[in-house]
Amino acid sequence: MADWGQLYRDNVREVAALAGHLTEGQLVTTVPGTPAWTVHDVLAHLAGGADDAATGRMDGAPRPEWSARHVGERIGFTVEELVEELEAHQDAIVEMSADSPRPALVWNIAVHHADLREALGLGAPPDSLWLPVLDAAAPRLLDELPVTVIAGGSVYGAGGDQVEVPAYELFRAIFSRRSRAQMRAWGAPALDAAQLDGICIFGPREDDQPVPV
Repeated sequence: MADWGQLYRDNVREVAALAGHLTEGQLVTTVPGTPAWTVHDVLAHLAGGADDAATGRMDGAPRPEWSARHVGERIGFTVEELVEELEAHQDAIVEMSADSPRPALVWNIAVHHADLREALGLGAPPDSLWLPVLDAAAPRLLDELPVTVIAGGSVYGAGGDQVEVPAYELFRAIFSRRSRAQMRAWGAPALDAAQLDGICIFGPREDDQPVPV
């Protein structure tokens, strides 16, 4: 099993470093992966989720109203305050994630870190910050599909027509960060619409997302 605690710390470190260089204009940039939120809002959610988990304030998690509360409660927070709050709860999150096969907050920060970088045109995060999440999530979602999905060095699916997908693109699609059209462009004729939609944990989306080059 992945070292989820280390993965969480690594993403916190990188998100904090990114946040420390943001301009006022970047902070109000809309994040396409979470289109109701700005960059500041995403940082507020990450800080608020960590605080809630560490203090046991999990009523309503992970529903949208739970996440929205993080943003609403931190509208006036500076970036420095959000980063300080995020970093302050690292040890608690690491401890509670140690034996979990699917630690929600670890996966959450990996996904939102990528959201931020895509929104700001910064390219994909290093593989080490998201690939363990893909390795854990993909088999459960893909292994009964009537295709052979090749992503990086891994193979998924129940066999049949081969489709090659960049591992990062599969990671983003699994967390509903790629549109139906973007997924169809992979070329998977054996998959019907319902099967393609079923890959996405949070359901399908119609809006094309920025793809790092």
